[in-house]
Amino acid sequence: MEYIQKPANDSACIFCEETRQPDSAANLIIYRARQAYVILNRYPYTSGHLMIVPFDHQPSLELLPAEARAEMMELAAWATRVLKTVYRPQGFNLGINIGEAAGAGIIGHVHLHVVPRWGGDTNFMTSLGNTRVLPETLEDTWQRLRLAWNDEKD
Repeated sequence: MEYIQKPANDSACIFCEETRQPDSAANLIIYRARQAYVILNRYPYTSGHLMIVPFDHQPSLELLPAEARAEMMELAAWATRVLKTVYRPQGFNLGINIGEAAGAGIIGHVHLHVVPRWGGDTNFMTSLGNTRVLPETLEDTWQRLRLAWNDEKD
């Protein structure tokens, strides 16, 4: 509700704002690297829907330093390994929506979606009811992925 009721003229970038807090289930940041960080999507398509976000506030990939682009891809590979361990998905969608016409929800700050997928994960609830049903809370997902991420790191 806080997101929905936010004033339309609020120009603060949610990706930049989240980095000002310590990592916790409140801001959903799983891991911080040098150039980018990994965060849960607050409005996930499936359980474990992550985003790789550069610290540099840029609207498009080509405006990021090469090091940030490379690190985003390394974090995406790491994210798929962790998600395979925790959720055992049957596949993944990785994607970047650049610009409003491409479906970007946050137009000014480019980010990469990592979405675990299972056969049949788009069912009648999504198709007919325009509603997604997730089997656990975001806080539980954050806890599971944060622990697995730290285990993978060690």
